[in-house]
Amino acid sequence: MFTLPQKDSGTPTTSLGSVSQQGLHGNHGDGLEGECSRKPDQKPLKLYGVGDPTAMFSSDSPYLSSRGSVIKWFWDSAEEGYRTYHMDEYDEDKNPSGIINLGTSENKLCFDLLSRRLSQSDMLRLEPSLLQYPDWRGHLFLREEVARFLSFYCRSPAPLKPENVVVLNGCASLFSALATVLCEAGEAFLIPAPYYGAITQHVYLYGNVRLVCVYLDSEVTGLETRPFQLTVEKLEMALEGANSEGVKVKGLILINPQNPLGDVYSPGELQEYLEFAKRHELHVMVDEVYMLSVFEESVGYHSVLSLERLPDPQRTHVMWATSKDFGMSGLRFGTLYTENQDVATAVSSLCRYHGLSGLVQYQMAQLLRDRDWINQVYLPENHARLKAAHIYVSEELRALGIPFLSRGAGFFIWVDLRKYLPAATFEEEMLLWRRFLDNKVLLSFGQAFECKEPGWFRLVFSDKTHRLHLGMQRVRRVLEGKSQVAEDAPSC
Repeated sequence: MFTLPQKDSGTPTTSLGSVSQQGLHGNHGDGLEGECSRKPDQKPLKLYGVGDPTAMFSSDSPYLSSRGSVIKWFWDSAEEGYRTYHMDEYDEDKNPSGIINLGTSENKLCFDLLSRRLSQSDMLRLEPSLLQYPDWRGHLFLREEVARFLSFYCRSPAPLKPENVVVLNGCASLFSALATVLCEAGEAFLIPAPYYGAITQHVYLYGNVRLVCVYLDSEVTGLETRPFQLTVEKLEMALEGANSEGVKVKGLILINPQNPLGDVYSPGELQEYLEFAKRHELHVMVDEVYMLSVFEESVGYHSVLSLERLPDPQRTHVMWATSKDFGMSGLRFGTLYTENQDVATAVSSLCRYHGLSGLVQYQMAQLLRDRDWINQVYLPENHARLKAAHIYVSEELRALGIPFLSRGAGFFIWVDLRKYLPAATFEEEMLLWRRFLDNKVLLSFGQAFECKEPGWFRLVFSDKTHRLHLGMQRVRRVLEGKSQVAEDAPSC
């Protein structure tokens, strides 16, 4: 993750009252009712921000085009923690004092299940058609299987159609392709913030599309509200603000379950957001990459494809991938479902640059059709492991008296470390992040997600027990003011 400057715009918000003492327990974490009220001297947050990804660009190369220089600049300004981590990665045997990564949202809990399934003989098939150019949308056998898979797990009221499916190598490519085919250069998408910050690159590097942040804050204003809640009123104000600056908004990006908040939108909320988009003729790109990673039974997850009626089917585009739900972020498989055949065809044309090998397509079809293994083996065990890891980290945070948000979905907890900042600034947030890194634990800081309140961090818990325990020991060490790295390796 890295931070890109955003131009602050819009009218300041105002405090709407005292914080509710109810509705913040259980699904929303602990201790937030005392932490989410706005302090008297705290500046009100902006309503929106129009992104300008290259505002600080200053790295022209004599060997590159202007576009190439910008693309290189994005790489050069990548957040330092991940470069540091890859040079000093923890290994239980080879590097026990290396960095524990609680910053990257990957599911590392089920390799044993996946390796056994992917090693079975039905996964190994070689025939001429798999080694030749496929239909760029993806082999028909795979698109048929994706349509059946999404129909079942998204609980669509009618069977989904394979002609509406396009297959690419991951959701990053899907974001890039959709931004390129839906927008003119310089146009924008609305996106609730905080959000997964790499989307900035996904929509900008090819399509030169910007993001208009709809800023959410932690303040709770009543019994029916929750921290960082998205409302249609906030969407309307952000859209109006962007229009007033001459920025053409072409769509809305929704992530459900949300990253980094872990929020899960109700069917009623989804309907309201989609109706807002229809009123303004906006496309809606819905990222449902964590839809099968809702591990808390009390959380009722609903895909946008489960709605009885989409307000504007021709402008609703749904993305899913195996990277999160099946712990395969390195395999690179993503799929788009859209009823708009112009959009599907345009994205398919870009698949020649973002396609999957025939062998991988065959494996993915075999995996997705194995409903017995998914339902009886993988999902129950995956959910149990995610829940156990989540319980452990939650208990550790409670023991430290740290408020947090979590809805029982995804791989991360949105942690409130504002009380550990001497001053409520992003400079202090960065200093705290660096203290974690110095103590060999990598977290993700809030500014990388365009959070406008300094002091929030995303902590990923979907890791093996020994790494998770060691990582939390190092987190505790930092927060208790013990800056020296202890000897973590066992004594001989």
